[in-house]
Amino acid sequence: MSEPSPTRPKPNAERILELGLFRSRWLMAPFYVGLVVALAALLVVFVNEAWHELSHLFVMSPEQAILMVLSLIDLSLAGNLLLIVIFSGYENFVSKIDTGDDEDRPGWMGKVDFSGLKMKLMASIAAISAIALLKAFMQLAEGQEITDRRLSWLVGIHLTFVTSGVLLALMDWLTSKTDKH
Repeated sequence: MSEPSPTRPKPNAERILELGLFRSRWLMAPFYVGLVVALAALLVVFVNEAWHELSHLFVMSPEQAILMVLSLIDLSLAGNLLLIVIFSGYENFVSKIDTGDDEDRPGWMGKVDFSGLKMKLMASIAAISAIALLKAFMQLAEGQEITDRRLSWLVGIHLTFVTSGVLLALMDWLTSKTDKH
């Protein structure tokens, strides 16, 4: 049995290439800054929607009030989705976010791996889809006209998201049960 050979130093070209590849992760940072801008735009839409809806507050039916709340929840979930992608994407692929000992740091930051991110995204998307479907059902209950085709699409899309989430969870579960290579 031969002894393991001592580790040989890497050639300069290989070290430079690997360093360049590693530092290229910073090319993702502008994407996350762009998502922060999208979050600010979503806030403007949220405030506009809330202002518009609340101006009719005293003449709303209970069903209209529920639809208003569902619209605002929908926008809130989209904002949460953006934050999850911004924080966990940046921390997983670019750099750890140093918040010091800030007590407001979300507990999941720094702990969500790509698999966890995928599941959080699917859960958020399924919730947003469920709210869109619930809004359509509420509009039907109010007597508003919704075509069968639109309703079928909403149900089909929602079922697709739910099924995709279940299948992704199943794949992650199966992966966790296999030996690591």
